[in-house]
Amino acid sequence: MTGRIDKELGHHFPQYSRSQLKRWIDDGTVTVNGQSVKAKYQLHEGDEVTVKPEAPVEIELEPEDIPLDIVYEDGDVIVVNKPQGMVVHPAPGHPNHTLVNALMYHAPLSSINGEFRPGIVHRIDKDTSGLLMVAKTDRAHRSLTAQLKEKSNQREYVALVHGVINENEGLIDAPLARSPKDRKKQAVVINGRNAVTHFKVLKRYQHYTLVSCRLETGRTHQIRVHMKYINHPLAGDPLYGPRKTLPGKGQYLHARLLGFKHPVTGEEMTFTAPLPADFKKMLAYLDRTDTPKE
Repeated sequence: MTGRIDKELGHHFPQYSRSQLKRWIDDGTVTVNGQSVKAKYQLHEGDEVTVKPEAPVEIELEPEDIPLDIVYEDGDVIVVNKPQGMVVHPAPGHPNHTLVNALMYHAPLSSINGEFRPGIVHRIDKDTSGLLMVAKTDRAHRSLTAQLKEKSNQREYVALVHGVINENEGLIDAPLARSPKDRKKQAVVINGRNAVTHFKVLKRYQHYTLVSCRLETGRTHQIRVHMKYINHPLAGDPLYGPRKTLPGKGQYLHARLLGFKHPVTGEEMTFTAPLPADFKKMLAYLDRTDTPKE
């Protein structure tokens, strides 16, 4: 390795944030030739870098009696309407009060995804609201996962974005991967994973556009990154949006429609969830203050 020690660690440990890696350096967890160094230390050929990994933070997954908005449930699947602000499954920084904690209290879940993501077939971001399908059995989990891979299911979102989109509909086909500049973000990268989003304009305001987005693939932050890529970032998005944006608790993005074949009966099932109250309130505000000029 050559170059600054903090940047080189970032290349080798992309799963950790820049602040986390700097803390390792400052705490002496990272040494060069047996000595502590500063984050700006320039590595030279032959330097021996030692990283003593931190002890993993243990998370005890416990069922929690948290109210759920169950849209549909039978012996195989659950369709749940997740509120904005709720994390889907436990992880460092979010050890409890997640959707999984609530689901575990409610019903048995499939075991395929391991201890901390039981039943979880797909995810949506913490500050995205809307529909998720959850597997109660391993058989259901395998079927629903296969449908995602085959792109045979339906996932449609409603998003409020900055700027006025002139086209009535469009397709964004741009590969995504972790951003080389910021590991917390995803970005359009030439050699990234295939990602396709279809969008359709629902309503135009003077400074914003309400769109529906249909996912052909389901990459991390896909809609958020794709809409920014075409210069229409989501309103309220703290990660990809502009600083001057609409107030709220996060991006205005709602998973409004979910469709799949029942994993046992094969029946085609489609579910919808109305926009949450805060999203409706913002649209009503824009109706009063940001309507297009004649």
